[in-house]
Amino acid sequence: MAYNITDACVKCGSCADNCPVEAISEGEDKYVIDADVCVNCGTCVDNCPVEAIEEG
Repeated sequence: MAYNITDACVKCGSCADNCPVEAISEGEDKYVIDADVCVNCGTCVDNCPVEAIEEG
């Protein structure tokens, strides 16, 4: 199951910059994770400074 970025996202881009499969892109209000591309590695969670990413 892919991770989800919550509304706590501050759009810093740290998650997208560190995603090894480029599954994260900038959305209108927050970054979003493409579940079809995400490999559930957890790198985004480890790099989010505001803990806005949860397993979904």
